Amino acid sequence: MERSLFLSRPSTDHGALLASPFSAASLTAFRRRRFLPHDSSLKIQNQLHSISSLVLGASSSTVRCEASMYKQTVETVDLDWDNLGFALFPTDYMYMMKCSQNGMFSKGELLRYGPLELSPSSGALHYGQGLFEGLKAYRKEDGSVLLFRPQENALRMRIGADRMCMPSPTIDQFVDAIRLTVLANKRWVPPTGKGSLYIRPLLIGSGAVLGVSPAPEYTFLVFVSPVGNYFKEGLAPINLIVENEYHRAGPGGTGGVKTIGNYASVFRALKKAKENGYSDVLYLDCIHKKYLEEVSSCNIFVVKNKVISTPEVKGTILPGITRKSIIDVARGQGYQVEERPVSVEELLDVDEVFCTGTAVVVAPVGSITYLERRVEYGNKGLGVVSQQLYSSLTRLQMGLSEDKMGWTIQLE
Repeated sequence: MERSLFLSRPSTDHGALLASPFSAASLTAFRRRRFLPHDSSLKIQNQLHSISSLVLGASSSTVRCEASMYKQTVETVDLDWDNLGFALFPTDYMYMMKCSQNGMFSKGELLRYGPLELSPSSGALHYGQGLFEGLKAYRKEDGSVLLFRPQENALRMRIGADRMCMPSPTIDQFVDAIRLTVLANKRWVPPTGKGSLYIRPLLIGSGAVLGVSPAPEYTFLVFVSPVGNYFKEGLAPINLIVENEYHRAGPGGTGGVKTIGNYASVFRALKKAKENGYSDVLYLDCIHKKYLEEVSSCNIFVVKNKVISTPEVKGTILPGITRKSIIDVARGQGYQVEERPVSVEELLDVDEVFCTGTAVVVAPVGSITYLERRVEYGNKGLGVVSQQLYSSLTRLQMGLSEDKMGWTIQLE
């Protein structure tokens, strides 16, 4: 298969960071900025050759002609890795690929991370025609980087794109774009155990449109940012409140796909919850108003004895990839896992509650408040099951245990 990826020379001048070719003076400037140690030349040549062979499928000379773009990505960044939080750190490069009305995506390219040119009448701005994904890359102890189940994200984007009347990259195009973007920003991958590199693929209707109709052009983007824990509590239990007035999704809508409009609708309830000291909001179904659906950005599980239950995916709940992975891991460890309607009353009589998602991985729940009644869970929410599943999944994601599932892809 011919790979349609190439390195693009940026259109703006970023000073010494993009000096090309590298003079002795500019190389010294890089060393002073901690981008390159004095013995990096051979390492750079080797890494450039590796990227050429592994990702681009092109000759090494094709990549070397753009060596000035990649040299700064060799070493790690000087960040406070212990206090990252979940916030955006602008990194070095983003990936872009466009698709016209014929449904075929053009060659993708790496660009310096920065603002986009977008028509004021683009379909994404007016009608919310857009999807995004979220996945992570982890640094192993040997310095290599692991991707976790990127094919699943690619497939979910394709399913969502069909619902939103959009063309979508093939699974191979999607995964290749992720590989290239992560390798180009490798220095931003946190050290083992200090966090992960959050990867955000984005597909938007970028073409100009006025009437209510699909856009004539689409843009696929990938950017990354190093992240720590999603909730301020870190790995400590979170506190949820059940929302009775607002609903996240309804039958026949787009709650089951990762469209950009799904998330703005949770802002109001989430803002109110945080003002009252809660970590997040737990939503109920909009028909019976009694069955659990999702937390704002993650799936929910309840545990009673050795049985783990989670709301079934039926069009209003996003089929989370971490949710799917936790179900498989739990079943492999002997737990009975049920995907079924879970009523809010069941929260009063369960042993544990936890959330799952790409950002949170596994977040134990310490308490849930429903109709002004607060239910607290044993051991301040630090349940045995959630801790066990968190440890099993994160060890696999970071390459600390054998990947018997075949879920990870290693990038050298």
